[in-house]
Amino acid sequence: MLFALVGLIYANYQYVKQNSGGNDFLPRWVGTRLFLTQDLSPYSDEVNREIQEMIFGREASSGEDKSLFVYPFYSIFIYSPYALFSDYNLARALWMTTLEISLIAITLGSLSLSQWRLHPVLIILLMIFSILWYHAMRPLINGNTAIVIALMIVGAFLAIRANVDSLAGFLLAMTTIKPQMVILLIPFIFLWAISQRRWMLIWSTLGILILMIAGMSLLIPDWIVQNLRQILAYPQYTLPSTQGAILQEWLPGIGSELGWLMTIILAGVLIWEWRAAWGKDFQWFFWTACLTLVITNLIGIRTTTANYIALVPALILIFASWDRHWDLFGKFLIGFSYIFLLIGLWWLFILTLTETQHQATQSSVMFFPLPLFLWIGLYWIRWWVVRPEKLWLDHLKQFHKKMN
Repeated sequence: MLFALVGLIYANYQYVKQNSGGNDFLPRWVGTRLFLTQDLSPYSDEVNREIQEMIFGREASSGEDKSLFVYPFYSIFIYSPYALFSDYNLARALWMTTLEISLIAITLGSLSLSQWRLHPVLIILLMIFSILWYHAMRPLINGNTAIVIALMIVGAFLAIRANVDSLAGFLLAMTTIKPQMVILLIPFIFLWAISQRRWMLIWSTLGILILMIAGMSLLIPDWIVQNLRQILAYPQYTLPSTQGAILQEWLPGIGSELGWLMTIILAGVLIWEWRAAWGKDFQWFFWTACLTLVITNLIGIRTTTANYIALVPALILIFASWDRHWDLFGKFLIGFSYIFLLIGLWWLFILTLTETQHQATQSSVMFFPLPLFLWIGLYWIRWWVVRPEKLWLDHLKQFHKKMN
């Protein structure tokens, strides 16, 4: 195992030396390192200039992606181990290794949550898919923290199922490093926890979050204000990243109205499903949590396709239900979905690739296929998951197998 890990780090190091990238990792690595070594605020102009020098070789011009630190100050807890290395290539290689291991852990955790038992060979193939498909490989190459946050979400689900609420609360508090990923999930978890009288889940999440905010405020008293300035500046130099903004760009006449209509409908769906999950068991909770994660990326909250890695639990839940209830047809659906998600998404990305500021840029069309696929899939399997009692057809299938 140790030799395999060393080999993986070495392979990643050789890759990063020959391929530039990691632009989602670099600003946080620079900000954390300069704070640790020079006591500079990650949100300061000095740090911003250093980030842009490393990316562009100069300060970013008007309209260019300024790649600011942006994240909450307590995100340095994640980046500090990598910021101890002065060699950026080595730090990036270690970070890529962490993300690769996280991708495998996300898939294994999702298999456990869905209670999907696969042959070891099929598990290996699923592991390969979990790294190579578009919504894993792209954030992996860019070094996006969404992969680590997705692992924390999966870990929180596993801890909730095991009734280890203090651990779940800690992990949920840490996921707020990328708040747009959990801005709807955490309120749903709190509501469900109230219905189950699991108060520790709520208090541990809030307690850890307050401790992190207060502790960081001792180091930089106004870090929240500095962070908000960068967050408010973010939309000025980035492409549209909400479904409403994308629709408005595609359909200038009615796009804005369609975006608002989508938001209203999805908000109504969430309210209905959250109410239905009140007081229900973990299986119902898990299905609703998966739906909440999907809707988070459709409802009009600023997002990025890198955040879609958190939708892996929903994907595997769908596959597991198809496999259990549709036998051969279910396996056909799973195989077709593998082809669509592995080859189809990469084909669509290449086909719709555009050029912005002399750089290849992902088309906004990539924001839609996976969430829509999962939306349909989750409602397809809803009855099977939230009503786990065997249907009469399942009983007939079992009887037929016994007779044969």
